[in-house]
Amino acid sequence: MRQRLLARQEELERLIETGLEDSRPAALDQQRVGRLSRMDAMQVQAMAEETVRRRKLELARIHAALQRIAEGEYGYCTSCDEPIAAKRLENDPATPLCIGCASRAG
Repeated sequence: MRQRLLARQEELERLIETGLEDSRPAALDQQRVGRLSRMDAMQVQAMAEETVRRRKLELARIHAALQRIAEGEYGYCTSCDEPIAAKRLENDPATPLCIGCASRAG
């Protein structure tokens, strides 16, 4: 799982770097860009910012999972200390909660 987490971490860091370019402010030049084009550019910018935000959240979850691995706590629910099902970890190696705690929290 550690290798999967590290690979996803590397991928996310590259994607975040790329996404930061797309989230730059839209041009204000009304002569060059029409009103609808500017609105489209602003919408693309907002979507890019949200994508970067979500990737950063996933990256934080991965960092926390790697920390749990280093501390020998990986695979146990951070809420109830019960083991997390192997299939759940296989599906999302960064998950901090067992299915019971996740359903109560969400």
